[in-house]
Amino acid sequence: MTQPAIKDLIKNDATTILYGQRTLNIFGKVHYSKIVLKAYYDIIKFYNKALNDKECYYGPFKGEFGHLLLHTVPFLMHLHKQGVRIHFCGVEIGKPFLIDENGNSIIYKFYPLRDFYAEVPPDSNVTIPPADVQVEIKKFHDLAIASKKGFLNIADHDMYWFVFRNWQLNGRQHLYQLQKVYKTANENSCVIFPRKKGNAHTLNNGGPWDYMQIARIVAPYFDKVYITGHPSMSAELSSEGNIEVCVSSDNKVGLEKCSNANLIITQHSGAVHMGSYTNTKVLLIFNGKLPIEGLADTLRYRENLSTDPINFAFSYEEIEKHVKSLNKN
Repeated sequence: MTQPAIKDLIKNDATTILYGQRTLNIFGKVHYSKIVLKAYYDIIKFYNKALNDKECYYGPFKGEFGHLLLHTVPFLMHLHKQGVRIHFCGVEIGKPFLIDENGNSIIYKFYPLRDFYAEVPPDSNVTIPPADVQVEIKKFHDLAIASKKGFLNIADHDMYWFVFRNWQLNGRQHLYQLQKVYKTANENSCVIFPRKKGNAHTLNNGGPWDYMQIARIVAPYFDKVYITGHPSMSAELSSEGNIEVCVSSDNKVGLEKCSNANLIITQHSGAVHMGSYTNTKVLLIFNGKLPIEGLADTLRYRENLSTDPINFAFSYEEIEKHVKSLNKN
């Protein structure tokens, strides 16, 4: 399979700190500089206090799966490795990722937010959750402030989006290899994440795929093909033959299947990063016109988590060719 040059895949849209001021006039740039400087001050103050006190508050995480895996879990693993006791407020479905390689929690105290994604779709970390969830977030916020410990409020969008995500890339991320906990078998298997976007086409994700067709295409090359993901974000499919649907809101299911698998197939979404946690190869499928929006960020943040390159396929034929090539190796 001939891969397009990487420059043809990537749009020049990496959300670096400098990128945030590209369209601003002189007054806007001055204002933006103040936001950036304050964010740096707040982050560094939090970080130093967390390391000195060996305790901190972080949250609330209420956003997209990719943001959980790229920007929150690796940073919390880094803090844990530094011996920091972490008070964390975030979606409860993220809990299976918050462990070390022995299966022990990296969180000192967890303040869970219920799974509300069937009601409100996530958006980076600016998601506005249902009222009852907002009440729990407010409780955590007030508790964190009263504690006098370091508190990084990642609901501050400017701080989180423009500065924090970029700041932590410089030696403030760590990754525990979770396949050491979740791997239960040596399988010749493949995992497919059937992202549900209806017939919508987005510049980030591309257009829709027939995931049952993909499963049937790859099924002859594997003993098992697992279809998994969060129910509210996954297409409704049925098991057949060696194709097993195991869609679940419990991320332990996806972690186990990916840890046992030889390959993950997914659109350009948060599931791309599952391979970093489970040491599994990833095939990113994209149905649409290049370049892929947001891929620049996906690749530059992934560098901290994995040296294994992502492969790409742009048609059903290319998916099959890639799977065939794996079987030859």
